[in-house]
Amino acid sequence: MDLQALVRLTLALAIGLLAGLERGWKNRDRPEGARVAGLRTFGLIGLLGGVCGTFPDPAGTWLLTTGFGAVGVLLAFGYNASAGRGNVGITTEVSALVIFALAAVGARGYEKEAAAGAVVTTLLLRYKPVLHRWVENLGRGELEAVLKFLLLSAVILPNLPDRGFGPWKTLNPYHIWWMVVLIAGISFAGYISIKTLGPKGGIIATSLLGGLVSSTAVTLSLSRLDRRQPQNYRLHAAGIVLASTVMYPRILLLASTVNPAVARRMAIPIAAMALAGLLGAWLLARGTDAAHRPESTLFRNPLELHMAFFFGAALAVVTLLSVALKRWVGDAGVYAAALTAGILDVDAITLSLSRLARGHIEPDMAANAVLSAAAANSASKALIALFVAQRRLGLLAAAGLAASLAAGAAALALF
Repeated sequence: MDLQALVRLTLALAIGLLAGLERGWKNRDRPEGARVAGLRTFGLIGLLGGVCGTFPDPAGTWLLTTGFGAVGVLLAFGYNASAGRGNVGITTEVSALVIFALAAVGARGYEKEAAAGAVVTTLLLRYKPVLHRWVENLGRGELEAVLKFLLLSAVILPNLPDRGFGPWKTLNPYHIWWMVVLIAGISFAGYISIKTLGPKGGIIATSLLGGLVSSTAVTLSLSRLDRRQPQNYRLHAAGIVLASTVMYPRILLLASTVNPAVARRMAIPIAAMALAGLLGAWLLARGTDAAHRPESTLFRNPLELHMAFFFGAALAVVTLLSVALKRWVGDAGVYAAALTAGILDVDAITLSLSRLARGHIEPDMAANAVLSAAAANSASKALIALFVAQRRLGLLAAAGLAASLAAGAAALALF
């Protein structure tokens, strides 16, 4: 046997043992013989899949089919016996078939894919309670929104035309909708995290995750909450600064996804603003009840279809406006568009300018304009805190946001 075949068989055995370790640990309290499959059985199933996958076609195909069918029949007998004892779940049986298939895939030359699949399979088995809790916290409306959005992104997106339309050929339907999918996915991850966490993590955790959904929504919510709980003004201010701080790495992530050149040019100022924001939030929260549970902090589902279409339309308008102002007014037009758009939302202008930096504008200009939009957005949140919340919170939040912007301006000037 050559060395490559030996390595692949070893991988197949390791794949089976990995899943078998999890299954054996989970059912460790059951007596011997009461389990359908444990560590040894999974290891042997993985090894069998590796052996069947090692042989070349056409004999290999026949062996894989026969081996998979034989394992399925044996697992069916095992399930029948287990069901007779009141155990009706089929997770172990299905996972055993998956392990056989992954071991065979690895033996066929797809070692990285097989190893990754085995790790994911084991994680799914291990984190059953967490996954079930996520499902329990997922409302019907949110589930429907996910399904509809997946339909639009998985079915419609690949069929959208990938070319420019409109004035100066700046509106590319495929690129615009791809960016909608990107921003909605990031926002939905934060939204689900908050739904799963609930109020247990307190204001700091809610603000941190809420910054992924909408730092403006966090600012408005905590500003309103401060009028009912004025004694927690420092904690509320820390939450506002922290949610706004999350915006900075989020901007960098969006820019790097669309145009890494733009992201590189603003990485140092973004890092300075993020560090200053974290420090400010820590100083404000220090000595307070950081685990204080907020009242219901509500966010709108970022995967609601009308919100996705609205963001797509906003993205198209911002893109077209940026190009138009650049042609009509010059460089000042780009900054004017960034400042105006940044007051309401910084995501659209970040994505638009990052894409336009591939030919319509210079990457340096795009980076500086995005930073200007971030400054405008932070200023708008400071005004929300000043006018909606009690004066103490407004001043503290505005000071924290101003310190963060000052750190970014200093870094930009120095580097």
